[in-house]
Amino acid sequence: MSQANRKLTKRQIRDGVTSKSSKRTVGKHIAGKVKSAFKQQKETTRQSLSSQPETKVAAKVKVQRARKLIQRTPNQEILQRARVLKKQRINLEKMEPVRLQKALAASGVGSRREMEQWISQGMVRINGKVAQLGDRITPDDEISVRGSAINIKWPDRLPRIMVYYKQEGEIVSRDDPQGRTSIFDRLPQTVSSRWVAIGRLDINTCGLLILTTSGELVNRFAHPSFEVEREYAVRVLGELSIEQKQKLLDGVELEDGNAKIQYLSEQGGEGANRWYKIVIKEGRNREVRRLFESQGLTVSRLVRVRFGPITLPKRLKRGQYYEFNEFEVANIMKWAGLYHSDLVGKR
Repeated sequence: MSQANRKLTKRQIRDGVTSKSSKRTVGKHIAGKVKSAFKQQKETTRQSLSSQPETKVAAKVKVQRARKLIQRTPNQEILQRARVLKKQRINLEKMEPVRLQKALAASGVGSRREMEQWISQGMVRINGKVAQLGDRITPDDEISVRGSAINIKWPDRLPRIMVYYKQEGEIVSRDDPQGRTSIFDRLPQTVSSRWVAIGRLDINTCGLLILTTSGELVNRFAHPSFEVEREYAVRVLGELSIEQKQKLLDGVELEDGNAKIQYLSEQGGEGANRWYKIVIKEGRNREVRRLFESQGLTVSRLVRVRFGPITLPKRLKRGQYYEFNEFEVANIMKWAGLYHSDLVGKR
């Protein structure tokens, strides 16, 4: 009996096999069953995995770059002094050797204390050799930190300084497991160094944030021994009594020691909210909020408006930044005792 006339079995009829293509159809049927079984196994595995707890990693939020504040009518005298300062350079061949940790801190690699620790741990090399504390370097030396070459900024070269109007909801940190918006995602990048924030602001505080590439300037502003003033505009729910004001001026005991307000004045307010202008000389974590909480008042808004000689520019809007020119930078460095020049004086 030929293949075409061969009778089909009941099983083949049930499976829909025809006499003309029985072998081919049976093959397809078997392949379909295998595929179906594989699909079912895959679905079972997926359901099993989905029942296990997942480790959620917050996605990094894409943020918009900060806008730069452009001066409409810059002072021409200041601009001319800035141009001269930019061109002015010390003869590097006549420079005296500089301590390694000081040069690294001035180049924005980190604070001087951090540099001393890294040198002690053997992370810094001079011309390929492990550096030691007390080593001095010249412009001819090649410096590397953790295997990366460092472009040393010598005393003739001014650092960069910018002010940024920090907004609520932004953090002053480069790494955040929660994926929150960082101010460093919004600011322009530097080529041979990095921006370092002078004194942090918590996520719910806005206002003046100073950034620089100079580790020494960071230390001069932020170290408690220098007692640099920080001025804030504070809005609280409620009102301070005369006794409470005096307590804050005299000092109150917090979890991390005694703290006090140097200056306090009422600035008015509407409804149950009152505004105060205060000045403190420390930068402890949430210090202003904790000072008011010690008197039973909650801070509903906190804005830093001044840090040392630098004030939040009136034209600077939220999320904007302004980078100082060379003359302005030289004035700040002179205030800090880190720069001397006859070109720096009254504006």
